[in-house]
Amino acid sequence: MYITQCLHRMMQRAPDGVAAIDGDRRTSWAELGEGVARFAGAMRAIGVGPGDRVAILSRNSDRFLEYVLGTLWAGGVINPVNLRWTAAEMGYSLADCDTRVLLVEPGFEHLLPLIRAEAPGLTHVLSTGETSAEGIVPRSLWLANAAPIADALRRGNDLAAILYTGGTTGRPKGVMLSHANMVWSVMGSLAEPGCAPGSVFLHSAPLFHIGALSGLLLSLFAGSTCAFIPAFEPLAMIETIARHRVTDVFFVPTMLRMTIDHPRFAEFDTTSVERIRYGAAPIDDVLLDRAIDAFPNASFCQAYGMTELSPTCCLLGPADHSAEARADGRGRSAGRATTVCEVRIVGPDDAETPRGQVGEIAVRGPTVMQGYWNKPEATAAAVRDGWMHTGDLGRMDENGYVTIVDRLKDMIITGGENVYSAEVENVVATHPSVAAVAVIALPDERWGERVHAVIVPRPGSAADGAAIEAHCRAGLAGYKIPRSIEFVEALPLSGAGKILKAELRRGRVGSG
Repeated sequence: MYITQCLHRMMQRAPDGVAAIDGDRRTSWAELGEGVARFAGAMRAIGVGPGDRVAILSRNSDRFLEYVLGTLWAGGVINPVNLRWTAAEMGYSLADCDTRVLLVEPGFEHLLPLIRAEAPGLTHVLSTGETSAEGIVPRSLWLANAAPIADALRRGNDLAAILYTGGTTGRPKGVMLSHANMVWSVMGSLAEPGCAPGSVFLHSAPLFHIGALSGLLLSLFAGSTCAFIPAFEPLAMIETIARHRVTDVFFVPTMLRMTIDHPRFAEFDTTSVERIRYGAAPIDDVLLDRAIDAFPNASFCQAYGMTELSPTCCLLGPADHSAEARADGRGRSAGRATTVCEVRIVGPDDAETPRGQVGEIAVRGPTVMQGYWNKPEATAAAVRDGWMHTGDLGRMDENGYVTIVDRLKDMIITGGENVYSAEVENVVATHPSVAAVAVIALPDERWGERVHAVIVPRPGSAADGAAIEAHCRAGLAGYKIPRSIEFVEALPLSGAGKILKAELRRGRVGSG
């Protein structure tokens, strides 16, 4: 299995068909293939060889698509950079896996000095457009004389991607995914009726995330046209849907709510939408009812998984969104294992629990990651006897439906972004006015969950929420900064001295 197979297939099957739409720019499958081969030639010319990492710092575009396929065509490994991180976090992710080539959208050039300070091993910085900045090669130069090359055809267990995900120790971990991992995940998703040649898949969620990246691969393997907007923005979404008769959309529930709440939503014809995929969090019944009314021709499918699973292990298909399914509780689940995965609920001894009993969700199959980059101990702790232990607590009913009930790792999902409480706590705790801190998730009408910090001030200090927020901005990406801060005299502790976060969550609600 190799990811570039989808491009070979479509160049043969529909060379003149539309592969990508980006604003007024349309690219055929034949043109995409030619561009990918030239991109790969340019990478080879600067020394990119099998397994070498190539990163990109860019919003969504057809050039992001060219980067993904072109890097793999050259035999390299993609390492897309999270745009929402600080420059220091970006630099860490590049240095950690020895990435030496970085493509940069012109709008992010100002971050390079700080990125280079953290990643001195960068040897080539290439612009995705035109630039006059020192030390950055404009696209017209690095691509102009590149000769197309043959597909390196790395495949199977060959490394395809290193995707950095948050860590409970405050440092992100590089998740290693092979060609086989990612293709198998696509195959498991395609088994649920979905997009096909002639459909148009709109990519608005950030492509550095595994959820959006897997949607890109899903549309490519299905032979769909890939339509891009640079970043999610509700009006741009509905305008693009209407303009290009988009049939397939991926939403994080927060994005879906913001789209249908836009005051101009009713002005545009969005009846072309046939399939809505969503992930990162379940959709509550109220939002689902509103979405069904807003997109009357669309079916809904929820995907559950994680980066380490390439990413999908469970699907809640269209039939499970029916009134009958929702009435018997299936609609509140994360669905059932895909056709390529095994899922089970295990206890502390890793033995499977009885149906209906809560335990940790574990997954086995060809989508399980190869491991964490240069972190063998963390890999061994997460993958045991072939089973990926997700850190999520859930239960399974007698028909195999999995319902998530809690998170072992205290992960917060805010607007589709994963935030680990320990990482935030590590930064907040360094403020001189903080004696102790616990970070928890609270419900939020707009973001699904928000980051909430409960702080015990140091005696005699002038604790100030604004100052703590400013302090966090120096070390955390914007979405990780607490949206609300509360000061208390003491934190509830267990007999072993551990903070009782469940107790903190009780009684603390609101939209913030």
